[in-house]
Amino acid sequence: MASLTSAAGVLSLLDEPNAKIKVHAIKKLDGMVDNFWAEIANALEKIEALHEDSKFEARETAALVVSKVYYHLEEHDDALKFALCAGETFNVSDKTEYVETLLSKCIDEYVRLRIEESEMKLKAEEVKTEPIDKRLVSIVDQMFERCYEHKQFEQALGIAVESRRLDRLAQCITKSGKIQNMLAYTLELCKTVVHNRTYRFKILNVLVQLYKGLNIPDYLNMCQCLLFLNDPEEVAKTLDKLIRGDANDAVMAYQVAFDLNENQNQPFLLRVVKKLSPEEETKKPEETTATDSNMEVEKPSASGSDDYEDRLAKLKDILSGKTPTDLYLHFLYIHSKTDLLILKSIKEKLKPRNTVTHIATVMAHAIMNSGTTIDTFLRENLQWLAKATHWSKFTATASIGVIHRGHYKESLKLLQPYLPQGNAASSSPYQEGGALYALGLIHACDGGDQAPFLLESLKSKNEIIQHGASLGLGLTAMATGNKDMYDDLFEIIVTDNAVSGEAASIATGLIMLGTGYEEGVENLLAYAHDTKHEKIIRGIAMALALMQYGREELADPLIEQLSMDKDPILRYGGMNTIALAYVGTSNNKVIRKLLHVAVSDVSDDVRRAAVTALGFVLCNDPQKVPTIVSLLAEGFNPHVRYGAALAVGISCAGSGMKEALDLLDALLDDPEEFVRQAAYIATAMVLIQHNKAKEPRVAAFRKKIDECLWPKGDTMAKFGAIVAAGILDAGGRNVTISLLSHHGHKKMTAIVGMALFPQFWYWHPLIHFICLSFSPTAVVGLNHNLKMPQNWKFKSNAKPSLFAYPDPRVEKKAEKKVLKTATLSVVKKKKDKEKGNAMEVEGKDEKKDDKESKMEVDDAKGKVEDKEDEKDKKEEKKTPEPDFEILNNPARVTWAQQEFITSLSDQRYKPAKEKIAGIVMLLDSKPQEKEDFVVAKAPKIGVPGVSDDEPDPPQPFEFLR
Repeated sequence: MASLTSAAGVLSLLDEPNAKIKVHAIKKLDGMVDNFWAEIANALEKIEALHEDSKFEARETAALVVSKVYYHLEEHDDALKFALCAGETFNVSDKTEYVETLLSKCIDEYVRLRIEESEMKLKAEEVKTEPIDKRLVSIVDQMFERCYEHKQFEQALGIAVESRRLDRLAQCITKSGKIQNMLAYTLELCKTVVHNRTYRFKILNVLVQLYKGLNIPDYLNMCQCLLFLNDPEEVAKTLDKLIRGDANDAVMAYQVAFDLNENQNQPFLLRVVKKLSPEEETKKPEETTATDSNMEVEKPSASGSDDYEDRLAKLKDILSGKTPTDLYLHFLYIHSKTDLLILKSIKEKLKPRNTVTHIATVMAHAIMNSGTTIDTFLRENLQWLAKATHWSKFTATASIGVIHRGHYKESLKLLQPYLPQGNAASSSPYQEGGALYALGLIHACDGGDQAPFLLESLKSKNEIIQHGASLGLGLTAMATGNKDMYDDLFEIIVTDNAVSGEAASIATGLIMLGTGYEEGVENLLAYAHDTKHEKIIRGIAMALALMQYGREELADPLIEQLSMDKDPILRYGGMNTIALAYVGTSNNKVIRKLLHVAVSDVSDDVRRAAVTALGFVLCNDPQKVPTIVSLLAEGFNPHVRYGAALAVGISCAGSGMKEALDLLDALLDDPEEFVRQAAYIATAMVLIQHNKAKEPRVAAFRKKIDECLWPKGDTMAKFGAIVAAGILDAGGRNVTISLLSHHGHKKMTAIVGMALFPQFWYWHPLIHFICLSFSPTAVVGLNHNLKMPQNWKFKSNAKPSLFAYPDPRVEKKAEKKVLKTATLSVVKKKKDKEKGNAMEVEGKDEKKDDKESKMEVDDAKGKVEDKEDEKDKKEEKKTPEPDFEILNNPARVTWAQQEFITSLSDQRYKPAKEKIAGIVMLLDSKPQEKEDFVVAKAPKIGVPGVSDDEPDPPQPFEFLR
């Protein structure tokens, strides 16, 4: 049968008066439209007229033909319009290009309309939106059913999330058959894809209900969702229910608490602790209403009251941060691998009179030993340390707080020699101010334990002591939202003293962190326009940014106001506000705004801050950052290049990402000194906890740091290289920089530390804030009594060399030169004559014997050496490096190593969670047997040059007479 070459014959049938012939023609055209759409396009008016005729039998088929013609004409909007009119003749199950394209268009349109509808509801506007076409909803519903039929539940879930169909979202998860996997996938979508805060909370509420409804409730993930939702009451209820159960339930409660603590949202955890405390309920039972009694904890029964009280006390210690801090302090002290030869070589290469490099070395030492309580280098170099004067002395004293970070119990004893002594006149205000700052660093974000002491010190009339006390108060009372403290600090700001005003401004932002305190924002902004001190304006700019932490869309009005301000310092604050408000969101709108400012603002400081802010916004998706800033890193403006380096360092910290290192390698040789400074610091951030086996560029980078210290000049680059050396080996080589927890939550304290760290551009003491960003990379296993069992082990399925500590440096020993004794020429001649006469005869015979004996000895030595080399080679061949490693409790496990960690099956203890990371609670399968525990060593409490630690007690021995 000959194939058709034209549709003219069929089109002519449309002019026939008989309706049945027209129906036949339309059906025939439907089959040939893909080949003859150009001809059929000329008859579109006739076909559209047939579709509009309500009496025409095949009007839906006519609409389908028109839709296909418009599709071929690439008029997709009209094609969709007529496809909707086609009703059931438009089959969503067909896998043709036409159907797939229109379905995609249909879903996009539906998603757009649904988002518009939901946003109108959120804004509570009375603007009437047109209801979504039922035919459009029908096609989307058919798509859902098609996905269910083909087991494509993840695709269906994606459509449900984008179109804001919470009913379909729950349906996708429950119908999948793999509820746990789907819940985890949805939670990941919430963190990465869903940018609208209110909608994200709605999804999380659905997830909480689904987690509760599981046969075995997933308390870990459920409480993580409740943390997102900021619901301490529900978390308190869940934990209270668990500690009332058996021993395994109590272990699960502790694990939930440890995981919540890892997210560093201390204000939330303190509210959970308050909800767990039954004091109010027991004191005033008549005052509690029905609704309040649901929120508060029920009284335990008399029989289990002792166990309950003990468990409750342990739970509070975990939530308040005391237990995890003590555990990590013990780990960092015991496992510290700081290489003092690195600091020694830095010290020897630098000029002693250069204040900047001197204080940079002190900072590097503090960063290297952060949280370890070890200060051996300072003890051995007290005279060198004493060269620090004025603000250098302030910074050096504050470095004690970095070294002893988290050492809560002995903090006042440690700093007693330096702290202000009551009402006595200040002998060294720089030292006293630095000690107050150090006290804040030790107690950072602990709920304000040392706040009364710091408030008392704030009353001092000395601006330097006020500076240290303000920073210390802001650190210890971080995110408490205490308005009285804010008022005290604001009084210092309005005294218009540049030194104390700057620190007090930053402290107000720290105390009101993330609260968006409107009255405070208005007061600070008004004063910023009144004062002439740049330091105060800059402090206020950072305070405003801190107050908007994590508020996302709620911070937009302030961001817009700051971005349009005439003062470049406040515009600089606007960029930092964007960084902190949208940290870890990857919000496209915000990224576009930052890129626009980075290339358009007239102020170099603003442009630098805008590029740096990209690192914060994209910290949850670091792979994108090197690509986004690659062109900026090649730009003509050095400040933009500086910002590009820091953005890569902040977002890719600890990743060892190849693309990030490629970009930073070029900036290490930048002609501008300060760009090289940023490149050194950023490279150290990216390579932290990497050795040359894992990343060969580590060795080259360490060598480049050493080479940087030799040339004259280049002080700024040297400063960056020295700080980079500290970051590379931070925390005794047992910490990393991470702005997100294992669960993907934003770590509040770490983000604040990283936001204030780059401010060392203006004020060096702020460099100490980087210690807040350090997270110990340890796996610590605990039993139900929160003790570390010795015999719990786990496996690393990777070669040990990949994640081993870097090799320590070896000190080159100077060769001893043997001096020859001087002899007079007259004496020498006489001796030669006497020896010559006696040896003339014997010499001839002995020469041959000597040569032969030497040859024999050399041959023998050569053979022995060859044999030894052969043995060594054979041993190397016989013992290749194993592909795995068994680790003991507790152990260092880097972030890159975590994917290789698995639990050993045949053990007494089993972990309470799947992912072995951080602090892991252990379920004891043989509780009746005796347990052996790891003995914790007390960290050091001595102060260099003031007091020494007591020596360790001797080992047990037997005295014999």
